Amino acid sequence: MEEQFLEFCEKNNLFTHHRRVLVALSGGLDSMNLYELLYKNKERLKIQLVLAHVNHGQRSESNIEERELQAFAKNKNTKLYVAHYSGDFTEAKARTFRYDFFKEIMEKENCTALVTGHQANDQAETTFMRLIRGARLRHLSGISVRQPFGKGELLRPLLAFTKNELMKIPHFEDRSNHSQDYFRNRVRNQYLPALEIENPKVQESFRFLAEEVTQWHHALKELTRDLTIQDLASFRTYSSSVQSFLLEEYLAQFPDLQLGKAQFQELLAQLRKKRNTIHYLKANYEVHQEYDFFEIRKISQKSDDQSLPFLLEYGNIFEIANYRLSFGQPLEGKKVEIISVSRETPLLIRKRKEGDWLLLNGHRQKLRRWFINHKIPISVRQEACIIEQKDKILSVLGLVTSDLSKPSKNDIMKDSLYIQKLDR
Repeated sequence: MEEQFLEFCEKNNLFTHHRRVLVALSGGLDSMNLYELLYKNKERLKIQLVLAHVNHGQRSESNIEERELQAFAKNKNTKLYVAHYSGDFTEAKARTFRYDFFKEIMEKENCTALVTGHQANDQAETTFMRLIRGARLRHLSGISVRQPFGKGELLRPLLAFTKNELMKIPHFEDRSNHSQDYFRNRVRNQYLPALEIENPKVQESFRFLAEEVTQWHHALKELTRDLTIQDLASFRTYSSSVQSFLLEEYLAQFPDLQLGKAQFQELLAQLRKKRNTIHYLKANYEVHQEYDFFEIRKISQKSDDQSLPFLLEYGNIFEIANYRLSFGQPLEGKKVEIISVSRETPLLIRKRKEGDWLLLNGHRQKLRRWFINHKIPISVRQEACIIEQKDKILSVLGLVTSDLSKPSKNDIMKDSLYIQKLDR
């Protein structure tokens, strides 16, 4: 097995770019095999090892096993970090705790890889579990040999081996593995053995399914790499199958945004329509669609804009965003727009609000309708600055100027506001 292990690592260049490696050590057969193989071949693989163990505190033996592992690591002259889980226990919470701890130690020890002892049986179980839960086809690819993790990578070099192929070396048996309270245990101890009556190689079949799905995904990704999704004009020309695949690829950028099947179909239907909208998804994400372009954004807490609203007095200069506004004092240089204003009262610079209107070509028009008619992107609308005087809009900065800013429409216009676009 040792030579096969090394051949697999070298063939896949698992440790080529890693020198300090963190090994997740549970004390079970899988992780003890992993550590022994890496420890015996650390010179050949050119790696240094650090160990991390999580004591979940769910069994009376947990503390004994922790002490045994500490003695084991000391004997091997390998640094071992231990974390203790506390609080309500669930599989999901424990997993999150473990991997957060691993990230912390990786950063502390300058490790660029986390290595875990997942093996081929885990692959079959995971694929079957996802199938039962109704996962999308791409997720039936199961566990990856390598994937990004923290500031480095997560590696699983034992995926090429079944549990029966592992070395019979000293390890701890976790009696909770026989409890039927956990889904994976029921799959391992009940469901798969029942299926093996029909097909003794059913686990091999699930592993083959995972490999085929992985190859399918890589092939489609390669064939569609020149296709775009955010350009909705192009996106709408593709078949529904291609659209679905491209949207899945795009959503993969947001691992904490897990859309259900109904939500996915709803989003897909929305993108197929020409519309201008912001739509809340979940987990603090929004989709911004602007006719022929869209993007998904994380909603962030915005600090109050301390500069607006702002009263610009006659003779003063004010800068906001990429503009310089001068009330009554000419500005030198290029890109200067001049609009007529009254010097009798200050100018109010503010954000837009519901009900805003302006006078255009002799007619009142809702600002919202003007934005729609001119296909102004939602992001631009949200940042629009209004220039107002005596409760009437004179201009939307950089976008449109009202008839009220023209002397022919207002006989009290006696001065000018100079607006200069800045190159920043």
